[in-house]
Amino acid sequence: MNGLPGRLRPWPWFRRLPVVVRLVLAVAVTMSLVLAGAAGLVYWRVQAALDRQLNDDLTTYQRSLDQAVRAGGQLPPGPSGSLRQVLDAQGRVLVSSDGLHDRSLLPPAELSAAAHGAAVRRDVGSLLPITSNTLRLQARRVTADGKTRIVIAAVRRGHRDEALRELLAQLALASGLTLIAASCVGYRTARAALRPVERYRGGAAGLADGAQNLRLDVPADRDDEITRLGHTLNHMLDRLAASAERERRFVADASHELRTPLTLIRAELDVALHRPRSAGELTETLRSVDTEVQRLIELSNALLDLEELGTAQHVSRAPTDLADLVGAAAAPHLRTAEREGRALTVDAVRAIVDVDGRWLRPAIGNLLDNALRHGTGTVRLTATVDEGGLRLCVTDEGSGFPPEFLTRVFDRFARAEASRTGEGSGLGLAFVQAVAAAHGGTAHAENTEHGARVVLALPC
Repeated sequence: MNGLPGRLRPWPWFRRLPVVVRLVLAVAVTMSLVLAGAAGLVYWRVQAALDRQLNDDLTTYQRSLDQAVRAGGQLPPGPSGSLRQVLDAQGRVLVSSDGLHDRSLLPPAELSAAAHGAAVRRDVGSLLPITSNTLRLQARRVTADGKTRIVIAAVRRGHRDEALRELLAQLALASGLTLIAASCVGYRTARAALRPVERYRGGAAGLADGAQNLRLDVPADRDDEITRLGHTLNHMLDRLAASAERERRFVADASHELRTPLTLIRAELDVALHRPRSAGELTETLRSVDTEVQRLIELSNALLDLEELGTAQHVSRAPTDLADLVGAAAAPHLRTAEREGRALTVDAVRAIVDVDGRWLRPAIGNLLDNALRHGTGTVRLTATVDEGGLRLCVTDEGSGFPPEFLTRVFDRFARAEASRTGEGSGLGLAFVQAVAAAHGGTAHAENTEHGARVVLALPC
């Protein structure tokens, strides 16, 4: 178990290197393997061709020596720089080229193998380091006049070795230059590819330092991965800016809404404490304070409900009778409409819907309360179910929403200028939209020929 993390995360030092360095190293290693394989293949093919030619010359020279020994004639000359030697079965030198004197070209083991009929071929000297008198020799047993002779033919490998060394040098030079060029190209390509990312990182750092209205410079004539990343980051920055603006406006509006009842409470208490008051006056002051405290409680509860509805995890759907749900939500408002001398009609189909009645009931109540408070005439509530889901619609016969207010009717604390001094916190329709979003639905407000209409559409 101790070795498992090491196997899963090899070369931790490599992961700590910059991305450009890692890319260049990867290119260099890959190119090294490719160049090594190509150089090895070229070297093997050239070496095989040179060895084949050398072996053909050696075999031809060996045959001519064998024939001369069998015939008992004079040994023929071989290729330039070739050597020859004839030994008896005991290894004594019978005939030898000039310069070899009595020194046998075969060690005892190879002499014994040749005497027993084996063909012996080996190289004398190495390719690297460079040595003199490099040979390739071949020895075979020949019988002449009933006697065993070991005939040795040898040719020099100087030209072959020199050609291979020159090939190695050229391959090493070409491979080195190719590796350097590939690394430089890889480095410049990686830097060019990651330059926009570094620019985006600098922009993000500027945003972290407090820069306002920051947008990344994304080319409009490209459509690659880096460009799409830039567009995504700009879209994210737009969303963050809009979120920050909404938060700023929310804090400002919430402060204003909370300041008003608190100021009224403070004023009532200051007046009550300024001089002695009668029991009736104190009671009236306490009632006024109680009204403002109740307004604060309602405002706080509405804010908490909106915060709780920010996640769909707080919505618990259950089969619910739509007509009963709508009737229970509309019941308190029927009495309000009656007191104001207005009509409230409810038309809900009998159907079972899969919704969270705990949240949908107050949402319907907010729609009716908004229509009764800011509209005029008859208020109509309809609830229908079709293939698209549940559709709740509340209409009134008032003047409708101000045109400039329609775009922000569902914003928190949003109120038309005409209703700024009236009752309400501006959270009712924001709560309706939050309920719709938590159910995966939508809320829509519009003006009709006869007044305002708010539609709540939910999948069920």
